[in-house]
Amino acid sequence: MSELIAPAPIAQTRPPFWFAWRRFLSNKAAVVGGAVLSLLILMAILAPLITPSDPEAQSFLTEALAFPSARHWFGVDNLGRDFYSRIVYGARVSLTIGFTAALFSVLVGIPLGALAGYFGGRTDWIIMRIIEVFSVVPPLLAALLLGALTRGGYVTIIFIAALFGWVQVCLLVRAQVKSFREKEFVRAAQALGASPWYIIRRHLIPNSIGPIIIGFVLAIPLAMMLEASLSFLGVGVPPPTPTWGQMINEGIDFMFFYWHLAVFPTAALAITVLATSLFGDGLRDALDPTLKGR
Repeated sequence: MSELIAPAPIAQTRPPFWFAWRRFLSNKAAVVGGAVLSLLILMAILAPLITPSDPEAQSFLTEALAFPSARHWFGVDNLGRDFYSRIVYGARVSLTIGFTAALFSVLVGIPLGALAGYFGGRTDWIIMRIIEVFSVVPPLLAALLLGALTRGGYVTIIFIAALFGWVQVCLLVRAQVKSFREKEFVRAAQALGASPWYIIRRHLIPNSIGPIIIGFVLAIPLAMMLEASLSFLGVGVPPPTPTWGQMINEGIDFMFFYWHLAVFPTAALAITVLATSLFGDGLRDALDPTLKGR
């Protein structure tokens, strides 16, 4: 009787993002950062449902400067406003500005990076000189000047953050596009008569999604820190809208007697920026093409 020969196992190919996902999960710090960031985003979305009062309402004047308690988790500020409510709504401001500024940074950085990486030569030279100009200008000083001239506000801060945030995204996309420019699929598209714009739009940018995601995430904490700095200096989002930078500035005058007014907004900002940075670093390590196959 002839022996039955079992068929050879069929090699299963997995998409690159499957390996990236495994690398990301192996980075415990990045996972914790992502979990904390997700929780903060959820808190900001559900702010009206999880806070006891309007953050701008002076509902507790008789309890002004009260310390943290079961009734007021983070205490009460000097104007009788529940401090926990202001911290949670401050997360809305920081995350909204961070994500919006990061989005505009990506929208500017992607096309410029793709053009510099694909065409090279004079185009690359011009874009790199523009990047050098933005690299030598201190973002905070420029933001202070523009903030003072425009009296701050959401639009101004988002514009300033995006104005300096696109540089990193541009450099990441440029490097990725340059590495793909000589690949077979690009040569094949060129041989078939595809225009440079078509190749960039349909081939190079989709294959640069990893650096784009990295640039987007890493631009968020930079925008949040810029917003907090401007609000601390009085040229950011105007009061009474609660922002962490503004609350830190107000709490400094009371910090030796009423520590909670400075500690809680500082801790909230530090935790958010740290969580976002850890998450971004984890994504960078997971999506780095040089790590493929590890």
